[in-house]
Amino acid sequence: MEFYKKGQTSISYEREGDGYPILLLAPGGMRSANNFWNNMPWNPREKLQDQFALIGMDQRNAGTSTAPITKDDNWDTYKEDQLSLLNHLQVEKCHLVGMCIGGPFIANLLKTYPERFQSAVMLQPVGIDQNRQAFYDMFDDWAEEIINQESGPTTETMTKFKHNMWDGEFLITATEQEVSSIKNPLLILMGDDLYHPQSTSRKIAELAPNATLIEKWKSPEVLEGTNTAIIDFLNRHS
Repeated sequence: MEFYKKGQTSISYEREGDGYPILLLAPGGMRSANNFWNNMPWNPREKLQDQFALIGMDQRNAGTSTAPITKDDNWDTYKEDQLSLLNHLQVEKCHLVGMCIGGPFIANLLKTYPERFQSAVMLQPVGIDQNRQAFYDMFDDWAEEIINQESGPTTETMTKFKHNMWDGEFLITATEQEVSSIKNPLLILMGDDLYHPQSTSRKIAELAPNATLIEKWKSPEVLEGTNTAIIDFLNRHS
C-alpha cells in the first residue's frame, strides 16, 4: 500500500502487474476501496495483472484513504483525486475499469478529460431508475460512522454532501446527452438489481457511439468468456 498526499487528503493506492496502465475504480458505494474487488465475480486484480499495470485506489474516506468533508464536496471532488493520483504517478494515458459507483466515476472522467483515457470497462454501473432512496439509505449508513457533531462533519454537512452526490438523474454524473458525446470505446457489463438497474446499462450502450454491451457475464459458466472479452477489448485499445 502506498499513499499520495495532497494537503489534508491522503489517498491510498496499490500498484500491481506490468504493462499498459489501468486505473481501477472499485465497487462499494461510498466505501469504494481496492480490496472490494476481491469479493467480486470477476476480479481485475487477479485477471489483469499478468498483462497490465494496475493502479487500484481507495476513494477518499474509504479503505485507508482520508480527507476532510465539506458541504461542497461532490463527484468532482472525487474526480480531482483520481486525476491527481494519475498525475502524481506520471500516467499520461490509461484505461479505466470500474464497477458499481465506478460507472459514474468513469463517466465524469470521460466527459471532462476524454483525451486521457484509451477506453473504459463499466461493470454493472449504478444509475437512477425509481431507486433513489436506496442510494440515500446507503449514504446514510456510511455517514453514521463519520458524523461528529462537535468537531465535524456534522449532520447538516453530510446531508448537503449526500444530495450533491445522489440527486442526479440517469448515470448521476452524466446526462443522456453527455453520454451520447463520449467517443471513447466502452465495454458495458450489464447490471440487474436495485442499485445497478438493467435500464442504465442498456441506455449507456444505446447512447454512447462506441459502446458494446455484454448482458450475461458473472455466472460461473460464462466467467471465462467474460475474462476473454475484457482482455481482448483492453488489448485492442491499448
